[in-house]
Amino acid sequence: MPALPKTDREIELLLSTPTQGATEAVAQLPGDFMVLGVGGKMGTTTAVMLRRALDAAGRKDATVTGVSRFTRAEARTELEELGVRTLPCDLADATQVGALPFADNVLFLAGQKFGTDSAPGLTWIQNTVMPMFVAQRFRDARMVIFSTGCVYPFVPVTGPGATESEPVAFLGEYASTCVGRERVFAHFSQEYGTPQLIYRLNYSVELRYGVLVDLALKVQSGEPVDLTMGWLNCIWQGDACARAIQSLAHTASPPKFLNITGAEKLRIRTLAEEFGRRLGRAPVLTGTEAPTAWLADASESVRLFGAPEMSVADMMDLITGYLQQGGRLLGKPTHFETRSGKF
Repeated sequence: MPALPKTDREIELLLSTPTQGATEAVAQLPGDFMVLGVGGKMGTTTAVMLRRALDAAGRKDATVTGVSRFTRAEARTELEELGVRTLPCDLADATQVGALPFADNVLFLAGQKFGTDSAPGLTWIQNTVMPMFVAQRFRDARMVIFSTGCVYPFVPVTGPGATESEPVAFLGEYASTCVGRERVFAHFSQEYGTPQLIYRLNYSVELRYGVLVDLALKVQSGEPVDLTMGWLNCIWQGDACARAIQSLAHTASPPKFLNITGAEKLRIRTLAEEFGRRLGRAPVLTGTEAPTAWLADASESVRLFGAPEMSVADMMDLITGYLQQGGRLLGKPTHFETRSGKF
């Protein structure tokens, strides 16, 4: 297990440590790289990992450009210090998107989830209109498009989870717009022949954010843990970003769809009890486990990339230590227990 980081910079360096698979992938991918939505929690890690992987592969001449509105000016400074070029751009503005420089390899991480219930119109703009502008501008690029496991219906907890061939569902406004995003990109992939991979992720975890952090906080504070959504999947953010980079080598037209999460199906009751053991507090459990949950079968991505490098036990140990040392959190609950699809 890696040493416990204490600062945001140390956390970012831990998360963005390139895997061997990511380094090998960029060594074989010609051209420059662009991360759209670099200002988000995963965008920064992906861009910095790309830069570090390219350096490790001896491709210092290849550029990594991060694109965002950069509402936090310090975000640009931090990225530039780590070797990522930055460009401010509102991706919902067709003129600004049209003026972006071309890149051969594009990762699309922009979009909106939280606040969907209170501002559904804006969510539709961010998740369906913006992709049209991006798909048209980068019609000749290789693209990985981030999506979510929330596009699937709830599946029986006794099974392996939804595979990529599972018909999508529309549970709530957020899931509907995410299906819309996939449809828009897929349309332009077929129209232009753009090689794409639709990257269905659930759930990414780091020390300041994620389903495991939410669970640990509830146990630590004595807040009840609702067991109704009784099972989940998750993956370390560093592993998720490495898989996104590797996915650039598996794009196709029509797009390839790929579930990205851990290889294990995790029971929330067991996770809460394990955090209780680590924190020295008995979890307060409530509710009855439903027979279905949002679960994804990641066997195809495991076949392509191998098992994630960070184990669930190591994630839990790191998160516990980080909370006990009073580490700063992002303050964005995932609402993983939500079964209504409202965020």
